[in-house]
Amino acid sequence: MTHLLVTGAHGFIGKAVCAALIADHNGSQPNKMSAAVRTAAMCPDAVAPIVVGDMDATTDWAAALQTVDVVVHLAARVHVMRDKAADPLAEFRKTNVDGTMNLARQALQAGVRRFIFISSIKVNGEYTLPGCPFTADGRLAPLYPYALSKYEAEQALRELTANSAMELVIIRPPLVYGPGVKANFRTMLRCLDNCMPMPLGAIENRRSLLALDNLVDLILICIHHPAAANQVFLAADGEDLSTTQLLHRAAAALGKTAFLLPVPIRLLAVVARLSGKSGVVQRLSGSLQIDIGKTRSLLGWMPPVSVTDALAKTAQDYITHHRC
Repeated sequence: MTHLLVTGAHGFIGKAVCAALIADHNGSQPNKMSAAVRTAAMCPDAVAPIVVGDMDATTDWAAALQTVDVVVHLAARVHVMRDKAADPLAEFRKTNVDGTMNLARQALQAGVRRFIFISSIKVNGEYTLPGCPFTADGRLAPLYPYALSKYEAEQALRELTANSAMELVIIRPPLVYGPGVKANFRTMLRCLDNCMPMPLGAIENRRSLLALDNLVDLILICIHHPAAANQVFLAADGEDLSTTQLLHRAAAALGKTAFLLPVPIRLLAVVARLSGKSGVVQRLSGSLQIDIGKTRSLLGWMPPVSVTDALAKTAQDYITHHRC
């Protein structure tokens, strides 16, 4: 039996990880699982909560770490648009660096054998050039506060666990989508569901995405796989899409047709610059491709869910629970 502690258990990814761990069996014995949450009201169904409050440099993890073998660390201050913090990097560091390292130090002292840290592909950078996908052991170029905080946490974790008994596994996912997805992805689904015309019919970029089920599957493999120890892994669905292709396929999953106007990207860029929205167009038109060759070869991992099936599951959840 493996005793696992999942932090951020109430989050989009955390709830899915907890559900999968409840169902997963290592051999004939089920996992023992603890779920760390800020408040008892945030605990996933069928999981007894361990309430730790806000995660920072002072959080006491002693009770949560008793007899724990593996920590799956998902809790984080996530990337937010239009951050209103006076010093965004300092705010990200409080949770993503100081809070992470406080947990990791206590985990090491408690005898935890493996610490799985969910980082971000933004540690590698924001965009890729054609034919030059990000690789797990390639050059790093974090640009903004969220990415910098994740990068700093990775480096500090490496230093802490070097020559120690606690193994470190780092996973860097790109945008994760699936049932319950929020933010921009849900906004996209709402626009497509309402048949809203969009000037995005001529974008020829390539972006790697990651279905929630695929990320959860990789996390479960990294809990036990001996080759995962002290490695960095990138994760993606294995099929890259342009923004235009994603919109068409998401619309089809909703049973709708995407009304996309083939506006040239150069014209979009000019309009965006004049309206102060250059960053939006850059995010929609830029490429971000991920090479998951290392993850495949070391772990024998293949994304178990196709993009088509993952979009269908995401769309059905939106229709059932979020359609206005």
